[in-house]
Amino acid sequence: MKDVVRANFDVSVDAYTDYERRTGRFSTLARLLFAEMAARSGSVSDIVLDAGAGTGTSTRVFAAESDRTVALDISREMLREVDASPRVEGDFDHLPFAANSFSGVAFTASLFLVPDPSVAVREAARVLRPGGVVGAVAPIGWVTDEQRSIFADLDRQSRSPTGADEVEAALEGEFDVTTGTWRFATTAEEIRLFHAIPAMAARLYPKLTAEERVEKAVDLLGSLEGTYEQQWRWIVGVAE
Repeated sequence: MKDVVRANFDVSVDAYTDYERRTGRFSTLARLLFAEMAARSGSVSDIVLDAGAGTGTSTRVFAAESDRTVALDISREMLREVDASPRVEGDFDHLPFAANSFSGVAFTASLFLVPDPSVAVREAARVLRPGGVVGAVAPIGWVTDEQRSIFADLDRQSRSPTGADEVEAALEGEFDVTTGTWRFATTAEEIRLFHAIPAMAARLYPKLTAEERVEKAVDLLGSLEGTYEQQWRWIVGVAE
């Protein structure tokens, strides 16, 4: 599974960058997440681990707010794009750091990409200092004005390896958590751009090649028009 995730993100750099350039969604999620983490721990700005840093969009946000930020990602090609902070190629199920190393661990749009988030959450608890804070964001979905899923009338469902409820439950197993939902207006074209990222198109067609899944995803979503709502769950927990 991890090899599949790595391969998916290795070929997603350009599309991921284009989506962020057009929407600013991942940097917005990182800013909002850091604000929630900072509201619950005054020491979060000491040293932050950006777990699942991708191309460094979230890393830049955290680096602007903290004394030191470490970017960790399983994809070497994604990490090549990180232009600041120490970069570590690794798996957040097996963090290559000593216990009590960080004041904050952030999973911005990353923890839902593993089949068992509880493993990564236990690792986050291990590397956090007492009183440290962990934060995660997971997609709930895209809905119409009537709160109806945009996939309700299509022949596919956009599924993460792990749903937002499972991500929240994993964090509840180790931390005292606070949660909420962020809602963003998004256009049909932005939804197609999101699923034009090979790693995200795998939500719809996981068994196809990167090129095939993107082609089918964009075709599937071609009938969408207008504006919709994108929903993300955020979860923040504090270590004892």
